Amino acid sequence: MGISKTDFMRGMQCRRMLWLDRNRPEKRVIPPEIQEKLDKGNEFGDGAMGMFGEYVEVTALKEDGRLDYSRMIKDTKAYIESGESVICEAAFSYCGHYCAVDILRKADRGYEIYEVKNSPELTEQHLKDVGFQRYVVTRCGVRVLRCFVVLPGEDGEDYRIVNVSAPAKEYSEWVRDNVFELNKIKMQKQEVFVETGLQCSQPYECWYYEYCHSEENKTKE
Repeated sequence: MGISKTDFMRGMQCRRMLWLDRNRPEKRVIPPEIQEKLDKGNEFGDGAMGMFGEYVEVTALKEDGRLDYSRMIKDTKAYIESGESVICEAAFSYCGHYCAVDILRKADRGYEIYEVKNSPELTEQHLKDVGFQRYVVTRCGVRVLRCFVVLPGEDGEDYRIVNVSAPAKEYSEWVRDNVFELNKIKMQKQEVFVETGLQCSQPYECWYYEYCHSEENKTKE
């Protein structure tokens, strides 16, 4: 089992967060306002699927309702081989490390990655997010020509598309330097301890804030 895009982003914020996600998920507390924000982000992403016209979507579920990653990866490969122009939720796995691209669009001599974010402005976290996708997709043998982040539009436009190709390429190298270490941390049996600090709330407030700040779970000096 490798690292997903979500694993990577959370693990780079805090190694303990990553470990808890896998080993103590019952300790997480997601505030209602955060869940509402996540839901709105999913709605915005669903709406953006058709921004380039017709598309195919590879999202697949198992009988228990969980995502069927194996089928999604297989279907993505088949759609690429058949020459589909726009593939939504295109799934890739390299050494077990997994990502799903919101929109994978075919271009001359390669593909473009579009990451959809329901955010008023582009952030560094968005660039890191796309960097992870570029890392996995390119190592699966797909030639990535350009990378974009899709944001809500301005002045009556539905969407604003920002070219992030250069920083995404830089961050893909940063991903390479950290992804295997994070996988070891995720899989280790002993709980990871990290002293509480800025990473508890930046760039996002941790869902394990109460757990880690309780006296019995604070890092020993």
